[in-house]
Amino acid sequence: MPVDLNTMLITHGEEERVEQNLFELKKTGYCLYPLDIPVEVRKTQESEASGSAVIQKIAWEKGMTFIRYELVSLNTPN
Repeated sequence: MPVDLNTMLITHGEEERVEQNLFELKKTGYCLYPLDIPVEVRKTQESEASGSAVIQKIAWEKGMTFIRYELVSLNTPN
């Protein structure tokens, strides 16, 4: 069973908004992330960080990882 250890969230634009700053993301495979500390959020691995988030919950089921995170800062080009 392959497991990935990640230090940033790569969304590929597939995140779903649950509430104002609360999002859910579904990833293929089993992935580990640090909980309760800020991590970078990027659309792709090569892109600039779009903000930072605190991962609140991770669940694994049937070869998928389900992540719930709160966006705590947003980097804007303004």
